[in-house]
Amino acid sequence: MRILDIREVTKPIASPIRNAYIDFSRMTTSLVAVVTDVIRDGQPVVGYGFNSNGRYGQGGLIRERFRDRVLDADPESLMNDAGTNLDAHRIWGALMSNEKPGGHGERSVAVGTIDMAVWDAIAKIEEKPLFRLLAERQGREADPRVFVYAAGGYYYPGKDDAALRAEMRGYVERGYTVVKMKIGGAPIAQDQRRIEAVLAEIGSRAQLAVDANGRFDLETAIAYARMLRQYPLFWYEEAGDPLDYALQAALSEFYPGPMATGENLFSHQDARNLLRYGGMRPDRDWLQFDCALSYGLVEYLRTLDVLEQFGWSRHRCIPHGGHQMSLNIAAGLGLGGNESYPDLFQPYGGFPDGVQVIDGHITMPDLPGIGFEGKADLRLAMRELAA
Repeated sequence: MRILDIREVTKPIASPIRNAYIDFSRMTTSLVAVVTDVIRDGQPVVGYGFNSNGRYGQGGLIRERFRDRVLDADPESLMNDAGTNLDAHRIWGALMSNEKPGGHGERSVAVGTIDMAVWDAIAKIEEKPLFRLLAERQGREADPRVFVYAAGGYYYPGKDDAALRAEMRGYVERGYTVVKMKIGGAPIAQDQRRIEAVLAEIGSRAQLAVDANGRFDLETAIAYARMLRQYPLFWYEEAGDPLDYALQAALSEFYPGPMATGENLFSHQDARNLLRYGGMRPDRDWLQFDCALSYGLVEYLRTLDVLEQFGWSRHRCIPHGGHQMSLNIAAGLGLGGNESYPDLFQPYGGFPDGVQVIDGHITMPDLPGIGFEGKADLRLAMRELAA
């Protein structure tokens, strides 16, 4: 059993949308295929992965640095003790060989993308959905029902309050009970008007979360907190720079409602510092670590260990990214749910064809691996890479 090749192609996921910090007009992603010599149903097993939106494709790092570390390794060193499957932790060790600690940068995204493809291959070799495989390995009962919320509400040329209301109404009509919109890309009075427009539209049918994408300094974050605390929001997300733990801690004194952050923290060490110094409250706040951006599931398991050490429930984790890898992690490891992009970043966002949102939840289909092949437009892109 061996990995024959690791292939990468950089694909555009460009869109004329923007949040408070960046626009997505030139956004890319890396699509990766891990090709093995294992045969299932007459075909080689191929695992697939891609990085989450908001970070660009990692083709250079994958092709020039990480790919060959796996391909040059002794194949037996990458297998489990029984010799029956690949071992994601050992492959991760090969990927990170000769890497200094700290300064995670873009390498965490490159490794996380390959790691996703490795786990997809491992579950396919065992002919099981990844979420069931993860639950078995942790002695848990897999719950295929996963909470999801609809992320959108971006700034867009010509997008007025009526268009924003129509977008959010569409999410609620599709079964979502929590919707999210961007703030911080307009003056505070305009953002307040946008928030009130959405709240008037969704009424009691759903809750609203808001996301500043790390835009604010402390003074602005507090000004928004004072404005936002009059509304029954699901959360106030990433007010300041993700590494400014003092800002996050200070903000909790002005905002009593739930807050969320973590999507731009890329290691278990960063997660530990957030819990040590960020003033996060385990009874109400949410953690959004994204395995595809933070060295993959192997590292995410270490992050969950950190949460346990600090007395946090993994149910307080709702990962960023809107991809099926985090859906499998949520179902298999008992997280609180997952982000969803119903209309954006296609074909990588969304669920397998036929999966519906009912009362804010989806039910995981029993597809082998991560389940990418259940989404027709994504399956076409993956087959082009593997051919």
